[in-house]
Amino acid sequence: MSTLVYIIIFGFLMSCIALVGSVTLFLKESTLQKIILPLVAFSAGSLIGGAFFHMIPASVEHMGNDIFIYIWIVIGFVIFFILEQFLHWHHCHLPPGQHKHPLTYLILIADGIHNFIGGLSVGASFIIDIRLGIATWFVAAAHEVPQELGDFGILLHGGWKKTHALAYNFLSALTFLFGGIIVYFVSSEINTNFLIPFAAGNFLYIAAADLIPEIKRHESIKVNFIHLMALISGLLLLLVLSLLFNHN
Repeated sequence: MSTLVYIIIFGFLMSCIALVGSVTLFLKESTLQKIILPLVAFSAGSLIGGAFFHMIPASVEHMGNDIFIYIWIVIGFVIFFILEQFLHWHHCHLPPGQHKHPLTYLILIADGIHNFIGGLSVGASFIIDIRLGIATWFVAAAHEVPQELGDFGILLHGGWKKTHALAYNFLSALTFLFGGIIVYFVSSEINTNFLIPFAAGNFLYIAAADLIPEIKRHESIKVNFIHLMALISGLLLLLVLSLLFNHN
C-alpha cells in the first residue's frame, strides 16, 4: 500500500475511536470507574514510552542529534500547555442542566485542534517510516481511549443527548484524518521532520500534566500498585515494539 493509503486508513481508524464513548452506555458506573484509571495509567506509560523509545530516537536518526530537536520537543510541550490553559481541553467541571453548557463547545473545538495536530504528527511519522507511523498511531490511540470516555461523559453532563454527543465527538475526531492528508501533500514542499519531536513534546505534556496527576490521588496501596503496573505495562509495550522494529 502507498503511504497515503496508510495515512487514510489509520486516520479514519483514529477518528472511529471517538465512538468508544458508546461503551459507557452498556457499562455499570461502578465497572467504568474500576477500569478508567488503569486505562489512564496505561496511556501515560504508552505516551512516555512512545516519546522516548520511538519518536525522539527517530528524530535523532533523521535530523542528527541537533539542539533543534529538543527545541521542538519543548515547543510541543508548551503549545499543549497553552491549549489546555485557554481552551479547557481536558478537565472542565460542568454544572448539570437541561441546556448544553457553553464550555462543552470549547471541549469539542479544542479536541478538534488537538486531533488535527495529532494527524499532522502521525502523518509525518508515516512519511518517514511506515513502522514509525504505526507505532506513533498506537501511542496516540492508547491515549485517545480514556480521553474520549472522559469527553463523552463531560458532554452528557453538560446537557448533550447521547446520540448527539457521539456524532459531534466523531466529527471533531475527523480532523485527525484531515491533518494526516494535509501533511502528506505539503511534505514535498516543506520538511515535516520537525513534527515528530513536536509530537513527542505533546505526548510528554499529556502524560506528565494530565494523566499522571490523575493516578496519584489514591491512598490505597493496592490501587496505587495497580496503576503503577498499568503505567509500566504501557512503557514496556512500547519498548518491546521499538526493539522489534529496530531488529527488523
